[in-house]
Amino acid sequence: MRAKRLTRTLTCIAVLSLAATGCGLGGGSDSGDATAGGCKVDKGNVGSGKLTGDVKGTITFQTTNLKKDFGDFFNGVIADFQKAHPGTKVKWIDDPGDNTFTSRTVADAQACTMADVINVNAPTATALTKAGYLLDIGTKDPDAAKPFVPSFWKTSTFANASGTAIHTTLPWYTGGVLLTYNKDLLEKAGVDPAKPPTSIFGLFADYEKVAKAADGKYFATMANPIWRIPADFDQMGIKVLSGDGKSAVFGDDPRTTQWVAWMAKLYKEGAMPKDSLSSSNDPSTLYSQGKVAYGSTNPSFVRFVKQNSPSVYAKTAVGQQPYDALGVASAGAPQYISVAATSKHAPVALSFAEFLTNAENQTAWCKDPAVVIFPTTTESLSDPFFQNATGSDPFSQARKLVADQLKTASTNQTNLSPAVQNAIVSQVQLAMQGKKSPADAVKDAQEKANELLKQGS
Repeated sequence: MRAKRLTRTLTCIAVLSLAATGCGLGGGSDSGDATAGGCKVDKGNVGSGKLTGDVKGTITFQTTNLKKDFGDFFNGVIADFQKAHPGTKVKWIDDPGDNTFTSRTVADAQACTMADVINVNAPTATALTKAGYLLDIGTKDPDAAKPFVPSFWKTSTFANASGTAIHTTLPWYTGGVLLTYNKDLLEKAGVDPAKPPTSIFGLFADYEKVAKAADGKYFATMANPIWRIPADFDQMGIKVLSGDGKSAVFGDDPRTTQWVAWMAKLYKEGAMPKDSLSSSNDPSTLYSQGKVAYGSTNPSFVRFVKQNSPSVYAKTAVGQQPYDALGVASAGAPQYISVAATSKHAPVALSFAEFLTNAENQTAWCKDPAVVIFPTTTESLSDPFFQNATGSDPFSQARKLVADQLKTASTNQTNLSPAVQNAIVSQVQLAMQGKKSPADAVKDAQEKANELLKQGS
């Protein structure tokens, strides 16, 4: 699992537009076939009622960039499952996780060829659920919630085409959120690495200090606001959507305009590389070159730096991401495992998805020394490995910091479809370029978001 991919799990980098018209988990045609997302499927895959059938057959399982580092582990999980269920076969597909991942996943879904079991993030799950391509796990297995921490199970709920919240995912693992920074660069700017800011605007003020000290020789952070929307808003306690999720309300909070004004100011003053405004690249490469003071907020990013730039790793430290108005840390957007409603062997797919995400397998993978990830099952989080993390190096400190956070962390995240997120981001980018005032950008962003929400996008 590479840092870039893990970071992208917090934010979708591509626009995903799936029309809900003619889609959704629903009744069949006159010929008696059932449909899911416009694809003909077994009647047992849709509607009410527990999923039944023999756990026999061949399925595909899709991950992203895991085979290189974790091939032995996942091949072992697959072998254990196949041994426990004679007559089953799991074909593992490891997607490269490039910039076209989301669009390719959409194309597979629309062609009715999406993998039977697939790792998805929140934006992709939001869109695929609305279009009806994912199995309603909560209905098809009423006991599916039992292993998981309740707050993480809650995050696995997404709205279908009619707006009803359904569980189309199993929470798999979470990365947590923290500050990763180059101590030397912060000290040059007069920022005390031992005293992380407590608010998002406080962090922005530190970015500004870095910009003034660097004078274009290095930067504070990356410019593209897609990395921060809606995460910053959630942390600040800015309500993004109405209670029913059908309208955008972030523009009603004056702090949203202040946030955009800060982003525009920082971009103008050189706190961010000019060419990173619309780039999908995360800070990995530039941070490892010593050209960006703040790295990714994902704990596994520290591993990336350790492996790729020992000299910068020696200058790296981790600290608490600002709690701001939320009052606690964010658990970050978990990674999810979903089952395709179009699966020809749904009983096998669901059984494997639950086996992959059970406490035993989550605990085993999260203990791998090559990652800093955390489980979502109650049993796993009670393991001493996560409660008694030790070590003084940045990698160990990242694990310890997040392990402590997860005891009280919030999992209440705002799930935006990629289309809505992109509409908001585009307006913020215009303000950052000086083409719109912050107030107008926020106003237009809310209007465009509401247009898309009304269309079901």
